[in-house]
Amino acid sequence: MVTPSRNPYPISGAATARHAYAVRGVLAGFAAIWVVTLVGYLIGRFELLGPSGPTVLARLVFFVAAPALLLTTLVRSSPGDIFTGALAAFVLSTVLSAGAYLAITLLVYRHTSKERPDSPALTVGTLAASYVNAGNLGIPVAAYVLGDVSFMAPVLLFQTMLAAPIGLAVLDVTTGGRRPSPRALAMLPLRSPLTLASAVGIGIAATGWRPSDEVLRPFDLVGSAAVPLALLALGMSLRGSRPFTAGPDGRDRYTAVALKVVGQPLLAYLIGRHALGLEGPALLAAVVTAALPTAQNVFVFASRYDRAVALARDAIVLSTLAAAATLVLIAAWLG
Repeated sequence: MVTPSRNPYPISGAATARHAYAVRGVLAGFAAIWVVTLVGYLIGRFELLGPSGPTVLARLVFFVAAPALLLTTLVRSSPGDIFTGALAAFVLSTVLSAGAYLAITLLVYRHTSKERPDSPALTVGTLAASYVNAGNLGIPVAAYVLGDVSFMAPVLLFQTMLAAPIGLAVLDVTTGGRRPSPRALAMLPLRSPLTLASAVGIGIAATGWRPSDEVLRPFDLVGSAAVPLALLALGMSLRGSRPFTAGPDGRDRYTAVALKVVGQPLLAYLIGRHALGLEGPALLAAVVTAALPTAQNVFVFASRYDRAVALARDAIVLSTLAAAATLVLIAAWLG
């Protein structure tokens, strides 16, 4: 796990200098993230790993490296470090951002001559406005900016155990498929190795047992590859994207992106600071996790049901590019 550098201003009386040091640390962390992402883009641009390279790297992170990183991090944590006010602020901001997208979209189309989008498109847009990339990008951001990837574990659990099953159920019903059974919905989270690793890690931590470093060392070794591989895979996935191309879903696309990178983190700040009384690292964690861009899973969901695929793809690319700026601003402001 990446840990922040030692503060060279340990004595009081230099608040401005300490803040400047923190800002430099944040900028250095994000610089590392985006330099590695750029390397990934160049790898994809010149097809150094072949046409299936991005898929292979993403699957390696999703099924092996990231679960190992989450497992070892959570095993060394306590339940009180996981279920915090920061998670509450994130969950509430997610629900409100999703509701805002629905309200804005329906209100706009009600007052225009354009045809109202169908329910599957509304569902995909709602997910694009609120479902964050807590895996491929959230883990490296938590490592470099927050100094602790355990902040991502409850976010992953919430999304895969609640948000994803609800979204998939709506898509399944509204696209004419069979109504999913309660058992099928309950089994959805078990298909995610990130969720399973998080659940196992939390379960072990709750028992109070701490495996020895020798037992965890293989997991540490594999998990250390999660952050660089995730960033390389993200950069490779950006090749060939044309998110600014005009299209029939342009208004929905920009609405979703604006809510994702500006609206949701603003809601998380207001809820965390003024409703829950959060401050310091807890407030920073709530706002940073809410400001993460749209998850690639939204594209997977849209592709699975063949609805609003372009909307999902372009929202992911645009929100990822925009988050590069908003996350730095947030971390510099609250860090």
